This record gives sequence, C-alpha cells and structure tokens, in this order.
Amino acid sequence: MIKTVLSSLLVASAISSSASAQGRFDDVEIESTHLRGTVHALVGAGGNIGVSAGSDGVLIVDDQFAPLAEKIATALGQLGSDKPRYVINTHYHGDHVGSNAFFAEQKDATILSHHNVRIRLANGEDVNPKSLPVITYDGGVKLHFNEETIHVFHLPNAHTDGDSAVWFENADVLHTGDLFFNGMFPFIDLNGGGSVDGYMAAVQALIDKISDQTVIIAGHGKIANKGDFQTFLAMIKETNAFVDGLKAEGKTVDQIVEQGLPKKWQQWSWNFINEVRWINTLYDS
Repeated sequence: MIKTVLSSLLVASAISSSASAQGRFDDVEIESTHLRGTVHALVGAGGNIGVSAGSDGVLIVDDQFAPLAEKIATALGQLGSDKPRYVINTHYHGDHVGSNAFFAEQKDATILSHHNVRIRLANGEDVNPKSLPVITYDGGVKLHFNEETIHVFHLPNAHTDGDSAVWFENADVLHTGDLFFNGMFPFIDLNGGGSVDGYMAAVQALIDKISDQTVIIAGHGKIANKGDFQTFLAMIKETNAFVDGLKAEGKTVDQIVEQGLPKKWQQWSWNFINEVRWINTLYDS
C-alpha cells in the first residue's frame, strides 16, 4: 500500500497544472550553480537539474514540476538560452519530467529517455503527447555538445525500470537521477520496476565509473562527491541487511517498524521517505 501511494504522489501530483498546484510553487526560486566547464546545476523543487550551456546552446537533464517550467526557462536564459535543444529524462516521475510538454511545445526541445520512460508516461492518465520523449534508447546514447562528450546510460530495475545516469566526460560531472538521494533514505519505486537489489547494483556500478574528483549532481540533495555516494550505498546495504535479518527471524514488518532502525540511521529520515516507509520498502523488496 505504501509503495503505491508513494508512486502516485510522485507522478500524479507532480504533473498536475491546476491552480492549486501552481500555488504550491509560487515561492520556489530556481538557484543556479556553476560546477565545471559548461556544466551547471539548477535547484528548485523536485529533482535537481543538470545543464550544459555553451556555444551549441543548452541541454538539460530533467525539468522538475510543470508549474516551475517558466521559472526554469528564465534561469536557463541567464545561462545563454531559455530554449534548451535537448531534454534528457532520467526516469518517468513527475518531479523530473513535469515540464516536458512546456519545453517541447513552447521551446521546441527534443526529449530523450530510455524506452520504458516513454511507455510509462504514455500509459498515464490525460497524458499530453508533447510530453513524451521522441528519442528513446536501450543501453544508452552519447551526445557531442558544447565541446563536451555526454554519456547517457541505462541502469536496469533500480529506482524504476527506466533509469538513466548522465556523465559529462570533459567536466567530470555525473547526474545520477534518483539513484542518489544525498543524505536521505531513497524512494525506490517497486511498482515502477525498481528493486532494492537493483538499486544497490546500480549505485555500485556508478561508483565504479567515477573518481574522487568527480562532481555529482544527486537527484535530490546537495551537490556531492564520491565519498558521499559511498556513504549512501553503505547506508542502504546496512539497513537492508538489518531488515533482512529480522525478517529471516520471522518478524513482521509492523514488528520491525516498532523496533526501528539503529539510531545511527535516524538522520537519514525525511518528510517523504521517513523511517517507517524505508523499512516497508526494504521489507517488501
């Protein structure tokens, strides 16, 4: 039940463009941070946005909630152009793809994603066809843009069944999508093809690809480094082993929730994925 509610909240509420939804984002400001070379990060509400801005134009990784589209465009304009040529979706959740239709319809952007992202978006209720990726891939794709080699690669059955990470090779900046919630318990969409084992495998695969000098744009949370990512993976492994051990002893999920996780992990709890929801995810997966 919990996993169904979480998935619905991320997707349905995020895509809503009603007046009440718009009001939720009135006070949100889009903050821009230059990282390296042509690469920047935009932080607002929802998933963090990666940006390549240079002589070829603008490319973005994810585009947050629909009501923030114009604010995002304004921030991009300050980096060179409010009309991104390309939008890469790291997965299908509305806090990462909510502005797709705006950038495709009003800014003539080309949207790319893994095949499963398009499938899941297309099967949603009241979908705007303009919000769908028009270029999809299986294992990945490589773009040559702004004198940068941009590697986009799929990691299966992790956060969802359509996750991609994006590595800006020359700048050595990695955008993880929701394969990294910096300092927080992650949301793993079990209804959307995700799994705890697949998530851990994907995070390990990304860690193996980067160096200590790599700058990381997490899906949620502050700009990070490899050490932060390793700490995140250690948390998942240890809490997963803890819940697995109690489950093997015959304890129910309610009993584990009542006992709680060791105190060392309490700081990872947050308003969306608190300790109870994280225990449920580990238990159900």
